[in-house]
Amino acid sequence: MAKRSSLFIRVVEGKHLPAKDITGSSDPYCIVKIDNEAIIRTATVWKTLSPFWGEEYEVHLPPTFHSVSFYVMDEDALSRDDVIGKVCVTRDLLTAHPKGYNGWLNLTEIDPDEEVQGEIHLQIEILGSDAARKLRCSVFEARDLARKDRNGASDPFVRVRYNSKTQESSVVKKSCYPRWNETFEFDLDKSATEKLCIEVWDWDLVSRNDFLGKDGKLRLITLIDETTTAECRQEVAINLVKLFLGQGLAKEFLDLLFKLELDKTDEPNTLFRSNSLASKSMESFLKVTGMQYLHSVLGPTVNRVFDEKKYIELDPSKVEIKEVGCSGLHRIQTESEVIQQSTQHLQSYLTDLLITIAKSVRTCPATIRATFRQLFKRVEEHFPENKHKNVKFVAVTSFLCLRFFSPAIMSPKLFHLREKHADSRTSRTLLLLAKAIQTVGNMDAAASRAKEGWMAPLQPTIQQSISQMKEFITKLIDIEEKEEVDQPKAQTLVVKEGPLFIHRGKGKGPLLSSSFKKLHFSLTSEALSFAKTPSSKKSSFITLANIRAAEKVEEKSFGSSHVMQIIYADEPGQLEMAYLQCKCVNELNQWLSALRKVCVNNAMLGSYHPGVFKGDKWSCCHQKDKTGLGCDKTRHGVTLQEWNDPLDPDLEAQLIFRHLFGVKELMREKYLEMLTEKNENVLLRQSGDPENVDGPTRLFQVLQDLEDAHHTAIFSSGTLADRDRNCLLELQT
Repeated sequence: MAKRSSLFIRVVEGKHLPAKDITGSSDPYCIVKIDNEAIIRTATVWKTLSPFWGEEYEVHLPPTFHSVSFYVMDEDALSRDDVIGKVCVTRDLLTAHPKGYNGWLNLTEIDPDEEVQGEIHLQIEILGSDAARKLRCSVFEARDLARKDRNGASDPFVRVRYNSKTQESSVVKKSCYPRWNETFEFDLDKSATEKLCIEVWDWDLVSRNDFLGKDGKLRLITLIDETTTAECRQEVAINLVKLFLGQGLAKEFLDLLFKLELDKTDEPNTLFRSNSLASKSMESFLKVTGMQYLHSVLGPTVNRVFDEKKYIELDPSKVEIKEVGCSGLHRIQTESEVIQQSTQHLQSYLTDLLITIAKSVRTCPATIRATFRQLFKRVEEHFPENKHKNVKFVAVTSFLCLRFFSPAIMSPKLFHLREKHADSRTSRTLLLLAKAIQTVGNMDAAASRAKEGWMAPLQPTIQQSISQMKEFITKLIDIEEKEEVDQPKAQTLVVKEGPLFIHRGKGKGPLLSSSFKKLHFSLTSEALSFAKTPSSKKSSFITLANIRAAEKVEEKSFGSSHVMQIIYADEPGQLEMAYLQCKCVNELNQWLSALRKVCVNNAMLGSYHPGVFKGDKWSCCHQKDKTGLGCDKTRHGVTLQEWNDPLDPDLEAQLIFRHLFGVKELMREKYLEMLTEKNENVLLRQSGDPENVDGPTRLFQVLQDLEDAHHTAIFSSGTLADRDRNCLLELQT
């Protein structure tokens, strides 16, 4: 299957934690370790015994890992952080719960003398599959059909049969390129032998209808949609999006999902509001292609909210009355004054944000603009009535505002806008601002006023913002065809950059001879270089091809935490070590992850020394041979998935294969009738002519080829990767 396992981790919250501080509270955070190696540190939630973190991570790691441990810590400013407790989730537990584990676990002790209490709520998912309860088949269009009538055309219609039930589409007269846009739905009974058959026929008034063929493209994407459960839909969506982005076919893939969603939606108010494969795919597409755009648009306003820390509240039931004024002139601020002042602050934030959005048309990536234009067009065609004139705008804002901007405003840390979570006051301001953006995105101020009447003071600004948002969308989708570049621009040369401290070590090399202790490092697709400041000319570098390992260093080696070592070969081929210190465990692991990814094709070392060579021996194992084998194994397979990762179509193809292979039998059951009801079609497929093999049949062939190759160790060598990735792309687009 996949070369690496993908483990999704969500650290949700804790409760009933013990008080570790003299104030009767704690300042808890979590450390996540893979096989005793710290990979993740959550933000600290101050002064609480029931913290909510709500942080999500995805870690790529070798399939040989043994356990995932969660340490709940209490942060102390003046002394060493206290350990509150830990939870260890073993590989066996994950195997016993193939759909993942979601629930509360009791904390266990680390020190036998320590009293431990409390629970932690975790959700850990290893992607799986399950049978859908209904089968929905949408038939959009056909092309280049056989000409069966004397007039040189045909009168095609579609016949859909499933589990002994048959439905038919309308007839499109005199066309070899018909468009139906019709949806058929059947109940799914797992105990029965369901089989799905879709046939295209030519309608004749006076003679027998002529058989034209069977279409597999739409059925294929429908089967994938219907057999992808809620538990794994997000993962499947992002894998598909990255796969098609890497091949420049994202717009076509998303357009197919748009049509699928529209054809099963008659009520415009519910359009793209469910967590369907279409919604999840578009949401993932925005995160993968638009994070830099998001940062440029939201960053200034979010930072302003954090910096100003103003008290803002519109809900009368939540207003806190405070004293105002200077010494000797104190008075109690009234509720109406608080709300009026809060309205002014929110209006200022919302106005600034809308101005920034309005100016961002040209900074929005071309592939996003082109996709939104296609969405706008599809919705306009599906709901042409004047009473639905806003629906095409809402379709765009349902993704841009409701699923992209608003979540990032509410939780800026999760979208990498801030390093830490907001305090309670700032969090409330961000929530109110996010609500305002959601209302603008819904383009229905009256409905919002009826739902939350206390938002009424903000309505004039919201109403004006709706007009501004419509104007912005009109400009956003006005994109020339030459700008519609679905293949994303080459990833920025700079993979990661930032300040790092250098620890001295004996040896030669560009990093070891620097006269500066703190330098600005820049990792590109070619080298790791550094300079005194970000704007200074890069003075020295290590070529990526020479890097042999990027690993952590024991804390005792330098008396400092978060130190990494880069082992690289100098010009004569001798190994040198550079020791660099990061500011925190997350920064450390992000650098390690980035280095390991860009060096994935290097001949990496299998072992290393986690200590340093001092005097005449290694501090970790006391070996005296400096050039001998390391005493610990390297972990170059452990990486974090980041939003700015370079696209890796090969890896995404492997992950999609893993999912499709898991639901193969379910899809085969739905498809089997197509092969048995018409003997002539079975014979055509047996002839081996690729033109006569439809989508599902081809998919099953590819899956079987991949599985056979896996068992014979051919697939792991990469010889089939390009071919089979192209097969998957062809099948789904």
